[in-house]
Amino acid sequence: MDNLDTQKRNMIEALERSLGIVTTACQAANIARQTHYNWMKSDEAYAKAVREIENRTLDFAESHLHKLIKDGNPAATIFFLKTKGKARGYVERQEIEVAEKKPLSWFTGDESTVS
Repeated sequence: MDNLDTQKRNMIEALERSLGIVTTACQAANIARQTHYNWMKSDEAYAKAVREIENRTLDFAESHLHKLIKDGNPAATIFFLKTKGKARGYVERQEIEVAEKKPLSWFTGDESTVS
C-alpha cells in the first residue's frame, strides 16, 4: 500500500473501518463507487489491498461463527455443517418424483398431446 496515492489510501482505510462495505467506504472517502471499481481494474496494488481486507473480513466473520458454535448455537452449527461439511454428507437435497409416464408436451414440442 506504500505506492498508493492519498485518495486510494483514504479509501483503503475507509474499507478497513467499514469491514469492506464498499458503499459505506466510498461515502467516507468521498469518492464514487465507480471510481473504486475503476481502481480495482487498473491498479494491482490497490486491488491487492482490497482483497486483503476482504480476507480479513471473512476471517473476522468466521471467528464469530466459531464462537457461536462453541457457545452451542444450533443455527450456527447447522450453517457451518451445510457449508463446510458437504463432503461428509451435510447437504440438503431435493428429490423430485415424476408420476406421469407420457411425454410432456412442453418437453417434446408436440402441441397435439396437450389435453
